[in-house]
Amino acid sequence: MSPPGRPKGEYRRAKPEGTLMTEPAEPNSHARLLADVAALPPRPGVYRYFDAAGAVLYVGKARNLKKRVSSYFQKNHAGTRIGLMVERIAWLETTVVRSEAEALLLENNLIKALNPRFNILFRDDKSYPYLKLVSGEFPRVTYYRGAADKKHRYFGPYPSAWAVKESIQLIQKVFRLRSCEDTVFANRSRPCLLYQIRRCTGPCVGLVSAEDYARDVADTERFLRGDTQAVLDDLQQRMMAHAERLEYEQAAELRKQIEALARVLHQQAVDASSLGAIDKDVDILAVKVQGGRACVNLGVVRGGRHLGDRAYFPSHVEDAAALAEGVAPEVQVLEAFIAQHYLDGFVPPQLLTSHAVDAALLDTLTEHSGVKVVATRQPREQRRVWLEMAVNGAQIALARLLAEEGSQRARTRALAEALSLEVADLDTLRIECFDISHTAGEATQASCVVFENHQMQSAQYRRYNIEGIAGGDDYAAMRQVLMRRYARLAEALSTGTAQLRLPDLVLVDGGRGQVAVAREVFAELGLDLSLIVGVEKGAGRKVGLEELVFADGRDKVALGADSAALMLVAQIRDEAHRFAITGMRAKRASVRTGASQIEEIAGVGPKKRARLLQRFGGVRGVSNASVDDLASVDGISKPLAEEIYRALH
Repeated sequence: MSPPGRPKGEYRRAKPEGTLMTEPAEPNSHARLLADVAALPPRPGVYRYFDAAGAVLYVGKARNLKKRVSSYFQKNHAGTRIGLMVERIAWLETTVVRSEAEALLLENNLIKALNPRFNILFRDDKSYPYLKLVSGEFPRVTYYRGAADKKHRYFGPYPSAWAVKESIQLIQKVFRLRSCEDTVFANRSRPCLLYQIRRCTGPCVGLVSAEDYARDVADTERFLRGDTQAVLDDLQQRMMAHAERLEYEQAAELRKQIEALARVLHQQAVDASSLGAIDKDVDILAVKVQGGRACVNLGVVRGGRHLGDRAYFPSHVEDAAALAEGVAPEVQVLEAFIAQHYLDGFVPPQLLTSHAVDAALLDTLTEHSGVKVVATRQPREQRRVWLEMAVNGAQIALARLLAEEGSQRARTRALAEALSLEVADLDTLRIECFDISHTAGEATQASCVVFENHQMQSAQYRRYNIEGIAGGDDYAAMRQVLMRRYARLAEALSTGTAQLRLPDLVLVDGGRGQVAVAREVFAELGLDLSLIVGVEKGAGRKVGLEELVFADGRDKVALGADSAALMLVAQIRDEAHRFAITGMRAKRASVRTGASQIEEIAGVGPKKRARLLQRFGGVRGVSNASVDDLASVDGISKPLAEEIYRALH
């Protein structure tokens, strides 16, 4: 176990010796592309294929650029996916590096940055959770995500936030370390509820000495590293020593600790003392490929304890698998996961894998991390049990995903049929839904959520602050948001310069009134009125009785409570409602607390604003502070303090 490395998103760049780029190919310039390929050097490097529009098709690495890239153009790939890609290649870029290891690093960075269609891509989770021991006279245990510093101690990474919080609860039960914030700890006059329920030793009010608390911290660290037997032996020796001195109360306390720790070990069903040092930190990787989708199930063992597993589902599997001639899809997916998951983060010394992986990949991990990485495909004893658990988990997770996707596709198809939508490919069906939210006219916000590829696309959600209307006028708010959303797009469509397309369906949360407003906007912009559908509450405003109202004059439609199409409409409508409400509440809270006043002061950014609010306990405290008090905050100069004082008075 070690502290997390560089944050996700900050990648170690290989040091390429040079990047060679061909000119974008003109029509019928296949011969020129072949000439450029023939001129490539026989050296290690990374290559990128682009189509005529400049979109990246594929990123690959090679020990010999000339030999590898030439192989794509020397064989007949007609009728295959690789042939489809080769036909679309208009130009290429290559980067020469010094070794195959550098090529792997650069390939990994480029795949994450460019998201090529024909590469397997795992979603970057930004950061993984850790358990953190905050340094100090009485260290506290806490949940942590983000970049590490050298002042504190970190344990992990864990597969989920739940696994970290469960470990914190375990530490509180056995070792009774504090978890409260330093500000709370420094201002207590009596012990809190955690002390009463025997989850803390009460260092805040001096109920435990610094020496005894430090011993508990040391035992916690040894336990988290997997030295459980050593902790048990030490506790037993201390218990016997107290008993010999007739200190029976202290001996009883230690006996309770031993019993609690023994229960934990029994629940884990793993005897950490029987495992070798390499088994204290292990990752178990099992992959399953089926129906054009793949699942990598990652099991995590830290300190000899199995902390749970987590399923990952990469994209572009079907397209990428066609390019790996002679390589099983499972191996290709597994190696892509190892490269993308570990090259920028913590890697344990032991990997248990369901399929064999390339030794060169492990050598690169070893060189990059400074830790000797060993992969075992057919483990024995306890490690075999772990791998079987991961394989079963991968199979179950993939089966669930395929079932859910089948259900999602069925709902999309049902909606398209119910509304007679003319869409050539249901995977491209795009729905945008709008909702208005406010509290008695205060802090009005509109939301736009997007449904595409059979699921909600949260990255494309948008919120709109509605201004310049009478409070509570939902019709004016709907008119404003629709105009702001589609005016520029309509103008671009009329001139043939649009980069985006209109959605196939526009849902508005409301009945005839909201639909009438939407119809006016679309008529003014010259857009198709048949795209607009209103979701009107049914009799008694009961869920399942909603009716669909059309802007083009069609009769209302009641799909029925059991309709798959109505379930999809309700899901999209409810998501728009949720997104609007959360935005409205945040805006309302900002207005009511006066935080926006501080935000508007030139020179006061998020960090300085946070320091001010933390120092003075809120906006009211900042307003009551003098210029000298304001200037005492880190980062606030005397002129800026005077500006803040003037702005708030």
